[in-house]
Formats: sequence, structure tokens, C-alpha cells
Amino acid sequence: MHLFINSLAASAGGGLTYIRNVLPLLAQKTDVRVTMALGPTLRREFPVFPNVNFLELEISTVRRFWFEQSHLPQLIQGSGADVLLSAGNFAVRHCPVPQILLSRNSIYTSADYFCDLRARGEYRMWVDTRIRGWLAKKSVQWADVTVAPSEAFAGELRRWTGKPVQAIHHGFDAVAFASSSRSLTAQLEQKLQEVKEAFKILFVSHYNYYRNFETLLRALPLLPNAMAGRPIKLLLTCKFDREETPGSYRPEKAAKLVQELGVAGMVVELGSIPYDQLHHLYRAADLYVTPAYTETFAHPLVEAMASSVPVVASDLAVHREICQDAALYFPKFSAEALAKSIVQVGTSPETVTRMRIAGAERVSQFSWKKHVDAVLDLSSNLIAEKGDQRINSAQAASAKPYEPR
Repeated sequence: MHLFINSLAASAGGGLTYIRNVLPLLAQKTDVRVTMALGPTLRREFPVFPNVNFLELEISTVRRFWFEQSHLPQLIQGSGADVLLSAGNFAVRHCPVPQILLSRNSIYTSADYFCDLRARGEYRMWVDTRIRGWLAKKSVQWADVTVAPSEAFAGELRRWTGKPVQAIHHGFDAVAFASSSRSLTAQLEQKLQEVKEAFKILFVSHYNYYRNFETLLRALPLLPNAMAGRPIKLLLTCKFDREETPGSYRPEKAAKLVQELGVAGMVVELGSIPYDQLHHLYRAADLYVTPAYTETFAHPLVEAMASSVPVVASDLAVHREICQDAALYFPKFSAEALAKSIVQVGTSPETVTRMRIAGAERVSQFSWKKHVDAVLDLSSNLIAEKGDQRINSAQAASAKPYEPR
């Protein structure tokens, strides 16, 4: 099988995590060839694989969709690929081969997100997201098969598009995640040493609106008295600085909120941490929190459970699907309920022990190998189905009686 992967959109977050884990497994398959379109930065992460051909393309975000629709079909056809795996939410409309679309962006289906944009006065972003959402919805129609990383998000897509959507969980490799011996920088180690005695709450995310940082910040002033005076520190893998924030998101509101709430001493802005160093950060944490109000899978939840870190998550169907009994849940916009959940973990060793046991069990059920095998099975079935359709079409055409003009 020859698989063409369009990963031009993989630049941050879940997209990068996906490609970093999936490609090495595909490279181990002796009966699979891969042609992969990707940007220069991502290309530098991978060694040479005997069965992988990299198409290194430097395409700006503004031009990417146009390039994918106008030029990518010729590249796919020229590669001799059997099937296309579109890994960036948007499908190729006139694809020369059967196409599997990986859809993993829930902001297009989130009413909360559009309300949030209006409340922030982000009208240009609101319009842009509506347009991209329309294209994402069309993409589900253009693709032969659409795959979502969770059943909860697959259900959202089915309701949104009226089309079948298959759920295949993203995977996790606990050994690979913690295998790097690369240490944190001396500066980061010093910051962690300075907060060693504090109760450390970790949130792994670059700043964006749908991760709902503001609810998390509003919970902080409610914690000190309930934690018997133990210092509280919130560790963030971002900075509330416009120059260090990807995309068009503006962190000024969050930075202002930190000052208004008087919690600047509780917030530790670590900045972006390389993926192969993240396991050090999880192990230093006492609790992992995500207040996101929309999500598709949330890899950090699995990373936290694998690191024996208790989880508190907003009460989303996706979060419950991923963590099950290994997390405590709170209403997504309630800082008060979030604070109570944090205090429960921070003051109850029994709760922590129960969550760690449940988390270890849950993590064992996620596997990138299972994910890759499921995608390859889906590809084989799709190729066979399309082949049968071509044969049937040819037979129907040959059986049609000749009608003279």
C-alpha cells in the first residue's frame, strides 16, 4: 500500500503530536510506502526512513488551502499513491485517489467558541472561523471517509454534517513519551526548584481562547485558605505575551486578569517546552487541570495519567470518554467548582490514590500501534471498495446495448 499523508497543517498542538507518533510506526511497516507533504520545520525532526519519501514544502498558512486544492492533486497522482490521508481538517475536493479525512478541530462546531469571540470583540476571527468551518463541513462531504479521534467528537461531526464519521482513538506510547534523557534547561530547573514545596497545578497548552484560561485564573484566589496555607503554584507552558502566542490569539486579557485578581505570585509562566522534555514537567506536578470548553481528544490528559498525575477536567463528553474514572469533573465555566475539585485532590490522599490507579488502567487502553493498524485497515478496505466500484462501472458500461445515432 502506498499512503500519501498531507501534514502541511501540522504546526502545533495535536497535529504535531499525531505526526510525531504515527510516522515512525508507518516507517516500520514493510508492506507500506509513505509519501508525506510537510513543512521544513517538521521535516527536520525525522531521520531518513527507507520507505518514506518526504515532500518538503514551505507554504504559508494563508496560501495552504489554495495550494492543497490546486496543486496537491497533481503531486498525489504523480507519487503513485493508493490513498490520501488528509491530516489537517480540510479535504482535497478533487482527489485522484480515495481519501481519508482526519478531523480534529472542534472550534468549528462549538457554540461556546463563537460566543466567546463575540464577547471579546474578535469579529474578524469570528468571520474567519465561520468561513473555515464551512470549508471543514464541506470537507466531510468531499472525503470518502472521515475519522475523528474520539466518539464524542465523532458524534458532534455527525450531527453537524449529517454524514457518517468513524471514531478511532488517538494512541499513546508511555515508554516513548518518557524515554528521552534530555533534561530541562537550567533556567526551568531553577524555576521548578523554587516552587518545590508548593502544591503545583499544571496546564499544558499554548494560549488560546477555547482552552478557557480565564476560568482557571479565577479559581486561584479561592484556593489558599482551603489548602491550609500551603503555597499554590500554577505552572503554564505558555506566556501571556503576544509575541510568544501562536496564531491570532491575544493574551492581554489573561495577563490583565492575573493582575486584577492579585495572583501574579501564583502563576509561573514557563513558556513552550519541547515535547521530549514534557515528562519531566508532569512528574514535578501534583495535579493536572484543563478548563477547556471544547476539545476533540486532549493528549495532555493521557500524558498526565501516564505520569501518575491526578486530573481535574471540565465536564465535557470528550474528557469523560478519555479519562473515565481517573478524573474529577467540573462545570466548564465555574471557577468555584474548579477550585473545590482542586482542593479535593489537594487534601485527600485517598482520592489521589484512586485516581492514579484508574489513570494507569485507562492509559493502557490507548495505543498508537492500534490506531495505525486501524487506519491502514480502513485504507485497505477503501481501496478495495473503490476498485470494486470501478469494476462494476466498467461492467455496466460494457453491458449497455449499442444505440446507433
